[in-house]
Amino acid sequence: MKFSKRIQTVQPSMTLAIEAAARDLKAKGEDVIGFGAGEPDFSTPERVKNAGIEAIRQNQTRYTPVAGTNELKDAIVAKLKRENGLSYERGQIVVSCGAKQSFYNLAQVLWEEGDEVLVPAPYWVSYPEMILLAGARPVIVHTGAGDGFKVTPESLERATTSNTRAVIVNSPSNPTGSAYTRQELEGIAEFALRRKLLIVSDEIYEKIVFDGFQPVSIASLSNEVKKNCVVINGVSKSYAMTGWRIGYLAAEPDIAAQTAKLQGQMTSNPCSISQAASIEALSGPQDDVEKMAREFEKRRDVLLERLLKIPGVSCFKPMGSFYAFPDFSGAYGRSFKGRKIEGSMALAEYLLSEAKVALVPGVAFGADAHARLSFATSMENIVRGADRIAKAIAELQ
Repeated sequence: MKFSKRIQTVQPSMTLAIEAAARDLKAKGEDVIGFGAGEPDFSTPERVKNAGIEAIRQNQTRYTPVAGTNELKDAIVAKLKRENGLSYERGQIVVSCGAKQSFYNLAQVLWEEGDEVLVPAPYWVSYPEMILLAGARPVIVHTGAGDGFKVTPESLERATTSNTRAVIVNSPSNPTGSAYTRQELEGIAEFALRRKLLIVSDEIYEKIVFDGFQPVSIASLSNEVKKNCVVINGVSKSYAMTGWRIGYLAAEPDIAAQTAKLQGQMTSNPCSISQAASIEALSGPQDDVEKMAREFEKRRDVLLERLLKIPGVSCFKPMGSFYAFPDFSGAYGRSFKGRKIEGSMALAEYLLSEAKVALVPGVAFGADAHARLSFATSMENIVRGADRIAKAIAELQ
């Protein structure tokens, strides 16, 4: 079978591969502690589940408009106004099967061969691949823990060419937990406007923030920035609704219309039942969201404390999301029973086989010195898993 050049350029999702490997070991009876999951371990709030159940009882089980029901669009418009200070109309909202599809749709309608998109690294694993699938080229702009894993107007300027079309902003970030202040976003916005670049703002982790940090949507800085920005969000992370598959984008009407047209030939509408549940998620009480965020903050503190006690390991203090991104490069070059650790992939394989701990190698995010640990797991697992990691690293020669 001859496969397209397009699919041959795409790499499998390493986060999904790690999760699959961990599940296989667990199925064989192994006591594996997983730090790979990119989803909350909490249940979807009862009020949201009940809204989905009621939608089924009311026979809301048929096709909806491709870009989402008017009721859900209204709930999204109200949310963006209430929480982010952003004014949109129904025609500027496109609801998709998760924020991932929102980004994929956007890439397909905006970029093509010869185009370049600035991707800050460490990056979510799917950004570069989806850009490549559009025929465009992801231009990686590297950051480090010393600069808070944040790009600056100067670093973006150095990576910009006449072919650059857009810049991605992910705040709070997967995988680092870094987040931008208003002042930092103002600098990025000024750069993008001056260079006539579209800003793609991925705000999926906006509600999971720590230490009193106040997230700001870059689109809210001014009307000019908003017109030059696409906001991507969804219910997956904040409401523990990963399997419900609802994400959305908010953009200028012409962009929204083109993404809806594409979606009409791809998946059509997202699940009608999930849309009904998402209305309740966005419009109802937000107590469950706050409880989850505070529990994640406690878990972050425990995981960070234990990681920093491991000799040779350093870790940026996450400001949001539910990930830690420690630097394990101090263990590289060492060996266990003749098995040399030469990078994050080798380290992940070693920890999975010898310590029965699953984490995602940093190379998947463009930062081989690191690994990503999700603390969307129980406090018991965090303590046990961190202890296993410390023991395994101490055994390296």
